[in-house]
Amino acid sequence: MQLYRFKRGGVTPLHRRHEGKTLSSGASIERMPAPEKVCISMVQGAGAPAKPVVKPSDLVTVGQLIAEPAGFIGTRIHASVSGVVKGIVEMPTVAGGVAPHIVIENDGQDTGYDFPETGRRLTGPEILSAIQEAGLAGMGGAGFPTHVKMTIPEGKRCELLLINGAECEPFLTADQRLMEEDPDRILRGVGYAMEALGVKEARVGIENNKPAAIAAMEKSAQGFAGVSICPMRTRYPQGSEKQLIQALARLEVPQGGLPIDCGVVVLNVGTCAAIADAVERNKPLIERVVTVTGAVGRPSNLLCRIGTSFADAVAYCGGYGDHIEKLISGGPMMGFAQFTDEVTVGKGTSGILALDHDHAKQFEEWPCTHCGKCVQVCPVGLMPLMIDAYSRAGKMDMADEYNAMDCMECGCCSYICPSRRHLTQSIRAAKREILAARNAKKGGK
Repeated sequence: MQLYRFKRGGVTPLHRRHEGKTLSSGASIERMPAPEKVCISMVQGAGAPAKPVVKPSDLVTVGQLIAEPAGFIGTRIHASVSGVVKGIVEMPTVAGGVAPHIVIENDGQDTGYDFPETGRRLTGPEILSAIQEAGLAGMGGAGFPTHVKMTIPEGKRCELLLINGAECEPFLTADQRLMEEDPDRILRGVGYAMEALGVKEARVGIENNKPAAIAAMEKSAQGFAGVSICPMRTRYPQGSEKQLIQALARLEVPQGGLPIDCGVVVLNVGTCAAIADAVERNKPLIERVVTVTGAVGRPSNLLCRIGTSFADAVAYCGGYGDHIEKLISGGPMMGFAQFTDEVTVGKGTSGILALDHDHAKQFEEWPCTHCGKCVQVCPVGLMPLMIDAYSRAGKMDMADEYNAMDCMECGCCSYICPSRRHLTQSIRAAKREILAARNAKKGGK
């Protein structure tokens, strides 16, 4: 069997016996009952905060539009439960900071939740419109609006559609279970995306530590023309767009460019399933599969309503274990640590990970030994030790010279460093300073 892989770097964190996926990989997707209250963030990925179109005391039904995007780069937001709007309040977001949230008190009726099949046949432009109307965003974690990604700029052409089923982060198994349990729905969504993009070929990349998912998708793909399943060598961060393109298409996205610059569009398997729902049932993105795992009573893969609090999801899974030290939205490599479990599930929430002392213990930093391991594992080909040194010295111009802005913040360098240096955090700080300086320079012109 041919195994695809990206060109350079990468690590295999907690692989095989200790990778954590075994905690939830055998747990079938379970529909979590809608909570008594949902708090739906107006920040659902890229773009400015959405603008509410409802007000306190309004009655809403499931799937009703409650917020419009502030611009083209943004998504429509819909009610995930039926009930009364209790308020629009500022609350913490999973990515840090605060944003307006629409709070809906669930009436328990789920009015409007039934989304019957329409039986309609849509053209490519109509499919794209349905995706936009449904408020779809990338469900692999980045949350970029799907209709924007699929709107090809003038002068560009999409020749290949890549589907990301890598799920390379340790602990997370939501995509794996979706591929095992509902491959036809995913592949129907792939077909609709191919129609909308006008492409004849799609490749689905799945890491070879998910044999059941590969088998299920290969069996279903026999009924879909132009779709091939591509097993990949297990290697983090294989699920990153640029690395997936290297692995499956043998193409290199130019520095500062986008996948479409080399004729490729990349979609997540969860996004493709949501595309099928939008096209076939007029169903907006009001729920998603989330892995709740780590030090919890019952590691699970839950179909959660958007706006469900992390606290409610963890409680449904048996609560926290002993000695919890960190709560993460996403996976341990690129996820965001949380200071409260009152943050809520969004369109890009792939996992809720509770770590105990053994997994979250802090290590003392030691001086850099210039061993070069961080350079070897960097999938972008950077020199993290140099960017780190200049960042700590406050020499952001030099950090910029070493291409700090190209860092994808995957965490490979921090993971491999024998001196336990906080390389990713240091580079992230440099990127903020560099970006602020660039914006200030623009503003001064």
